[in-house]
Amino acid sequence: MPTSSSRRPAIDAQALSDELQDLVLDSGDIGTLLTLLAEQAAAEFATSTQNVLCGVTLLRPRKKLTIASSSARAQQVDEVQYRFDDGPCLRAARTGHAQYVADFRTDTRFGGYSTAVRRLGVLSALGTPIPLDGDAKAALDLYAEHPDAFDDETLAAVQDMATGASKALRLAVRLAQVTDTNHDLMTAMDSRTAILLAAGVIMGQNRCSHEDAMRILRSASSSRNVKLHDVAAHVLASIDQQVPETHFQS
Repeated sequence: MPTSSSRRPAIDAQALSDELQDLVLDSGDIGTLLTLLAEQAAAEFATSTQNVLCGVTLLRPRKKLTIASSSARAQQVDEVQYRFDDGPCLRAARTGHAQYVADFRTDTRFGGYSTAVRRLGVLSALGTPIPLDGDAKAALDLYAEHPDAFDDETLAAVQDMATGASKALRLAVRLAQVTDTNHDLMTAMDSRTAILLAAGVIMGQNRCSHEDAMRILRSASSSRNVKLHDVAAHVLASIDQQVPETHFQS
């Protein structure tokens, strides 16, 4: 990586962390947080002679990846990575190590991705991991139209920004996990309630036991290759009853 020839102001990691944490607490939305981070990074590292694009990627187990971009063009460049399932940002997130591409015309690490992104006018990129807890992984990616666009000083500044964003993003991921768990629990409770009510309907119609009613529901589910909850919903609909919603009190 080339050596810096001009002094770049240091990133105030603590101020960035505080700002992003306030955003998380106010909105709780990961997408908004990542978009703000991408926009701030693009503005911070652009110069009078060089435009910079930025993308941020969040990977979580069993969840669709979450992406944010500093602009429509940055999103277009980012989408190349997801089409190839590889690139500096994805590799930085997965490995936990920064990935610097000085010139996509000569770099051979990323195969067809390098050719595709070069066609969009991007010649250099810098992917920097954002430290997170557990299995969640994230990275921030900078793109530039010129080769050798990011020097050692820029790498250090981007790492400071990633450190500043880390605490807020960890908080956002934890809040999202709690929300997902609550949603899954409520969905499971709604499903079980519908199944129990449908079993009651069958018991009344057939004058059978609860065990026999459940056997009828499972048999219908298996023979029709339909989920048990959907069979229960059909039974309830047959007597003009909607699937009930379970309500929790805090």
